[in-house]
Amino acid sequence: MPGAVEGPRWKQAEDIRDIYDFRDVLGTGAFSEVILAEDKRTQKLVAIKCIAKKALEGKEGSMENEIAVLHKIKHPNIVALDDIYESGGHLYLIMQLVSGGELFDRIVEKGFYTERDASRLIFQVLDAVKYLHDLGIVHRDLKPENLLYYSLDEDSKIMISDFGLSKMEDPGSVLSTACGTPGYVAPEVLAQKPYSKAVDCWSIGVIAYILLCGYPPFYDENDAKLFEQILKAEYEFDSPYWDDISDSAKDFIRHLMEKDPEKRFTCEQALQHPWIAGDTALDKNIHQSVSEQIKKNFA
Repeated sequence: MPGAVEGPRWKQAEDIRDIYDFRDVLGTGAFSEVILAEDKRTQKLVAIKCIAKKALEGKEGSMENEIAVLHKIKHPNIVALDDIYESGGHLYLIMQLVSGGELFDRIVEKGFYTERDASRLIFQVLDAVKYLHDLGIVHRDLKPENLLYYSLDEDSKIMISDFGLSKMEDPGSVLSTACGTPGYVAPEVLAQKPYSKAVDCWSIGVIAYILLCGYPPFYDENDAKLFEQILKAEYEFDSPYWDDISDSAKDFIRHLMEKDPEKRFTCEQALQHPWIAGDTALDKNIHQSVSEQIKKNFA
């Protein structure tokens, strides 16, 4: 591939199926599909992202960016890239298999769910995103669908997946391509102002908000109105859904869903907030109302 990035060098394979036994299709994307496969040598199960090279024409830059990013990353709460092969007109990204399912599904299935559970989830996300930020990487598309459980274990850790939009921050460069998913996107992105790591902190605030009530802070059928709400950072902690939620949780969210990116908490500051680092997160069971709302809003 022309102008390949420093670092990863793909391995050539005559036929990828000599190395891996392809099982099921786990998902399909714009120019790729993800396959469950078994490494024939070790019997280890992996997820393989298969990308047709002809689909990459003109997109080599973004693909190489994704690979460069993934190669640098080693964190317990981030899906790892184990290997890269090129074979027969395809690129194959061998990824760690994460089999515990999606965040919301797990919350709905639980019988018991508390603020403290939400706090532990957000702690893991903050820790992983702080690690990315320290490497100069902005994720840019943090949302619940990109948070998967590592395993089916009750106490499984959560994993951030999908680096399709992440960007290595060049020192002194400012990110300004509008991307991400509207409901989770920070005001400065919509305003098409230059933006930075703070966009991820906003998204974590939105995720924390949803984890505590089951519905998104901004919603409108009409995109223009939705954008207007986000631009003004107009959101409420509506009764009755927020009546049982601690003031500490609301304070935590307000600091992340802060309109001014200069005033917004960084991951480091958020990790020191009492709702994460202390014991202000309540143990009251909020499962019924949260799961009802999740089913309504994220079915």
